[in-house]
Amino acid sequence: MNHDLTQLLQSWPYEPGRINARVITGEDGREKLQMRIDLGVLQMELQGRPDGKQPHGFESLLDYQLDRLHRYTEQNGSPAGFVLSAEEAAALREEAIHYYHRYVGLFAIRDYEGVIRDTQRNLDVLDLCREYGQTETDRRVLEQFRPQVIVMRVRSEAERALAANAPRDALAALDRGLSELRTVFAESGNDDAFETSNEAQLLRGMRDVLIPKLPASQRAELQERLMAALDAENYELAAILRDELRML
Repeated sequence: MNHDLTQLLQSWPYEPGRINARVITGEDGREKLQMRIDLGVLQMELQGRPDGKQPHGFESLLDYQLDRLHRYTEQNGSPAGFVLSAEEAAALREEAIHYYHRYVGLFAIRDYEGVIRDTQRNLDVLDLCREYGQTETDRRVLEQFRPQVIVMRVRSEAERALAANAPRDALAALDRGLSELRTVFAESGNDDAFETSNEAQLLRGMRDVLIPKLPASQRAELQERLMAALDAENYELAAILRDELRML
């Protein structure tokens, strides 16, 4: 077997500033995702763990820990007292990095379903560590990435809707994402940072491009959604809908 990758790398040159990704069929017959990076190529499975491993017989460490939590809760009547050790939390973080690489590549090839799946999965890791990490560091260290993961998921939800010619669904996804981001910033004590955050500006930019493309009939629907939001005292959503109506 020739282990030299020179020919492969020369046939697929690295392009700085661009995410180079493609799907190939492996010798085992399964499709795999490849990403060209500056020093070589990453290859990942499209299903299950990106590295193809099944820790403890589960699809991922997250699935294994969720099963532990489920069994602990059944045995004790509640999850109170369940703890992720520092080593277990670190292993979950390392696994999340693998999924991050995959969903970045999937976004590049417009596999939005895959991105939504992997980003939500990483958000589940953040939730698990925040709730059950043994140390304060384990509980908080991943939280800085939550807005970025939310944005990637929301962008994919909006792009999926647009590909299906459903601009209303795309707009609703962006609205939900902005509301979710606002809550995240508020819970972290950074309410003021939300308005100027890169994440909020990115989603608002997508929304600003999308709104003028909506049919005129959408105005009445937006007004109904605004009234419903006010009736429910959901003032964050109401503010977003007011902005959309002004643009229309």
